[in-house]
Amino acid sequence: MAAIGALVKKVWSIRRFLVLLCTPLVLLPIIISLPPKEGKCLYVILVMAVYWCTEALPLAVTALLPITLFPFLGILPSNKVCPQYFLDTNFLFLSGLIMASAIEEWNLHRRIALKVLMLVGVQPARLILGMMLTTSFLSMWLSNTASTAMMLPIANAILKSLFGEKEASKDLNRENEENPASLQQNKLYTVPTELQFLASTEDKDLMEEKEVVIEVPMDLKKEDEYRANIWKGFLISIPYAASIGGTATLTGTAPNLILLGQLKSFFPGCDVVNFGSWFVFAFPLMLLFLFLGWLWISFLYGGINLRQCRKKKSEIRMDAEDRARAVIKEDYRKLGPMKFAERAVLFLFCLFAILLFSRDPKFIPGWASLFIPGFVSDAVTGVAIVTILFFFPSQRPSCKWWFDLKASNTENPPLLSWRRAQETVPWNIILLLGGGFAMAKGCEESGLSVWIGGHLHPLESVPPAVAVVLITIVIALFTEFASNTATIIIFLPILAELAIRLKVNPLYLMIPGTIGCSYAFMLPVSTPPNSIAFSSGHLMVKDMARTGLLMNLMGVLLLSLAINTWAKSIFQLGTFPAWANIHAENITSLLPDVKNVTLSSLNKI
Repeated sequence: MAAIGALVKKVWSIRRFLVLLCTPLVLLPIIISLPPKEGKCLYVILVMAVYWCTEALPLAVTALLPITLFPFLGILPSNKVCPQYFLDTNFLFLSGLIMASAIEEWNLHRRIALKVLMLVGVQPARLILGMMLTTSFLSMWLSNTASTAMMLPIANAILKSLFGEKEASKDLNRENEENPASLQQNKLYTVPTELQFLASTEDKDLMEEKEVVIEVPMDLKKEDEYRANIWKGFLISIPYAASIGGTATLTGTAPNLILLGQLKSFFPGCDVVNFGSWFVFAFPLMLLFLFLGWLWISFLYGGINLRQCRKKKSEIRMDAEDRARAVIKEDYRKLGPMKFAERAVLFLFCLFAILLFSRDPKFIPGWASLFIPGFVSDAVTGVAIVTILFFFPSQRPSCKWWFDLKASNTENPPLLSWRRAQETVPWNIILLLGGGFAMAKGCEESGLSVWIGGHLHPLESVPPAVAVVLITIVIALFTEFASNTATIIIFLPILAELAIRLKVNPLYLMIPGTIGCSYAFMLPVSTPPNSIAFSSGHLMVKDMARTGLLMNLMGVLLLSLAINTWAKSIFQLGTFPAWANIHAENITSLLPDVKNVTLSSLNKI
């Protein structure tokens, strides 16, 4: 097995090397066949897209390629490329990440999660609902991956109490045999390789053959099947809720901020999308999707069973629910009373959210109207609040200290130290956002976006409502195999130009595309949360595929419903706005030149 593992690693490293080397060579004809500047920009974008999809380079390293390739190829000077990596949108995201670090530092997220689970109850369907509500709320402010990683150990503890110590120890022994280092990773396991997966399925087949020989009472078999299904329902609901919850706020997931940044690049006059307006649109959509997703998962995995509703619960299940309730209460008791630091972080977090909502809510004047118009953005608000975290004391200050000369001069540590922020903030996401903004700037300055718009004539006859559904389906399928951040970076410029061609508000297509790339539910590799849940060893690919297929369809339909109803009044989607009209006039004036250049280049070929 060790030799096979080494061989697999060698094949993987050779594959990465071939992708790195061959991709630029294979795509070279694009520079020759297209207009000079547009062809070079498209060449860089396609190279980055291949690297992102194959992960031949780390995602953040690929995002840095425009800094070198754009100036070398004459697309953009470096003084225009580099500022794209530190736009105010990046600092809004950074402020959200720092606030999340403070919440995790003082275990506030765990207290919230356990409190919600105590309130919803311990019946399986209610626990799944509690898990989904808590995970989605945390994912609105923390990263999707962090929310999933935090909730899975809680879910495992509850499941083990539901299924008893014997069942738990049996599962732990099996997991330890497959991966000896699993328990050293905070109960989060690495994704098994294909060979490990095949080996484990062979072992399961042997176990099944042995179990057939033993005569087991029918009631126990049904109880075991029920427990296995409930376990799957718990584990699969957490990553799904994290992906859904991340769409509710601008800082919840990277694609939302990429939309905001690219809007400022393509349509500088667009000011209708901010933290407050996005929340008013996306939060009801999140709640609706969570409720329907909960019904589907509970129905599929036995949490809701119409036949069982009429029957009296067995003593086994009642005892299991009592144990689960006791585990939740015990974990909450271990947290102790709420500390001064927790209260301070909670207050600053609430202030952070309220100030972002009320800065410019559109339907009433916000507090930003007290300052010079255009000077105060969401980034200013976010950075102002998180700065307080680095000097506000984590212990209650005492006035007696100033008058007591014998008092110790021990420093009162702040709520968050810079060292802790450095360790916990995923800085690679900031670079990834910057790479997306640099790519958008290159498309605009090189004329590639105009060139793409000139080749979208066949789509002009498609009704806008149909276009929304098709776009969401295509992007949701694409993001099953590629990073959602890379997906939206590639598709947003195309959607912006398509909207101009269809003479609809660009947000009518760009918002569904942005949210649709977060609806990746079918495969373990689709998102990091899916991978974390799958690596627990209790889920199969077919479990995610059958559950995720309907989740994807529900997401597409609900998104289409939202964008054609309440989103129209929030973002004024029923009209072609003036800020988009200016962009359209610029494109129209440039299109004849683009056609002439394109025809001349094709004649040369």
